[in-house]
Amino acid sequence: MNLSTEPRPGADPNSHGADAMPGAAAASTAETASIEPSQQDFVRWLREVAPYIHAFRGKTFVIGIAGELIAAGHMNHLVQDLSLLNAMGMRIVLVYGSRPQVSEQLKLRQLDDRFAANLRVTDNAALECVKEAVGELRLDLEAAFSQGLPNTPMQHASVRVVSGNFVSARPVGVVDGIDHLHTGITRKVDVQPIRFALDSGAIILMAPLGFSATGEAFNLTLEDVACRTAIELDADKLIFLTEVDGILDAQGVLQTEVSETLAHELLAAGHLAPDTADYLRHALKACENGVARAHVIPFSVDGSVLLELFTHDGVGTMVVEETLESLRRATLDDVGGILSIIRPMEEEGILVPRDHSLIEREIDNFSLIEHDGVIFGCAALVPQSDPAIGEMACLAVNPKVQGQGDGDRLLRHIEQRARAAGMKQLFVLTTRTMHWFLKRGFVATSAEALPASKREKYDRRRASHILIKSL
Repeated sequence: MNLSTEPRPGADPNSHGADAMPGAAAASTAETASIEPSQQDFVRWLREVAPYIHAFRGKTFVIGIAGELIAAGHMNHLVQDLSLLNAMGMRIVLVYGSRPQVSEQLKLRQLDDRFAANLRVTDNAALECVKEAVGELRLDLEAAFSQGLPNTPMQHASVRVVSGNFVSARPVGVVDGIDHLHTGITRKVDVQPIRFALDSGAIILMAPLGFSATGEAFNLTLEDVACRTAIELDADKLIFLTEVDGILDAQGVLQTEVSETLAHELLAAGHLAPDTADYLRHALKACENGVARAHVIPFSVDGSVLLELFTHDGVGTMVVEETLESLRRATLDDVGGILSIIRPMEEEGILVPRDHSLIEREIDNFSLIEHDGVIFGCAALVPQSDPAIGEMACLAVNPKVQGQGDGDRLLRHIEQRARAAGMKQLFVLTTRTMHWFLKRGFVATSAEALPASKREKYDRRRASHILIKSL
């Protein structure tokens, strides 16, 4: 049995485009008649985030939070979200900044707040302010993680927080003629005790302080500590939760995904604000040193960490070694993901049913589009008895990302595969998405134009439109 894009006869041709997965979000009347709309939304959402929960369980996330987040009163919501991630099996290292708190301490003491090259110049008096601010923040965070009031997200939570002298540091020294005194740079992160605590289920809390072998304390930046910790832990993600919206291009447009190459270009262009450039520079450094993903997201959006992790496009910028949304050939490990995409369409009669073994046998025909390891679409190139023509079958895209061009990308990819195989034409069978294909260069034809092997199997009862395109 060949794979097919044929929908059932009589389907409404305007109800779904080819860039959607018709029926994936729908349920039968019998199944949902007794469920309130809000309950349906909750069940649908929980099912949608399940792939991410599976993918992220056991992964290590280093999350750096700017001191501005705490100053703005967002600490409790963040702690609740991180506790939820911890409960779902994600390994959390939280690094906090203290810049506005230190500035406030200096202001109370009527001392100068000195910066050079976007780094604080930390003299003896400023170092005392750093210690006081950092200590207060640590206590506030530990208290927040210890909440357990009834009727709050922290009810029944039992979150252990571990902190310590994990970071050794050295002084920045003299830069452009200015001695930064007690301002330092991370020299080493002691990852062994951190891993031990993470293995026990604790959340690691790291301050922007480092210590030397002589017992000196150094004021460090949040970005430096978080970046080095992520690299040395070989973390899966580095997330900066910041006062900026993300990384913007020269026209002020948010870049939801930035490759290493583009990151270098943005930094070289010089239009980024100093704080934004620092976040991007450290995110890039982490990715270049083995961290799979780095994010720069705004704390002004409530639940931004959850939205960034559990939605397709997130709310900020993700820095990746390569383009995160990738098109690739399928492997046997992808059979389950393909079935999850096409099964709802089969249940509605849009696609010809196929079982697990059939997908396995024809897995080499499939291509996938995935985002951060989660499959969002698939299509197959099915060879025919005539080597000059092929069928594009089983084009399916998750409806949650419809309208974002995934269908077009899959089509172009299948066309490239067909040309590489020496094919001159590509055909599809469909009843619901005829106009989508017509807009992309396909022309309607008859069953007589099909290869002999396909013409013999063509089901005239389905009355599928036959469209063909010259490559």
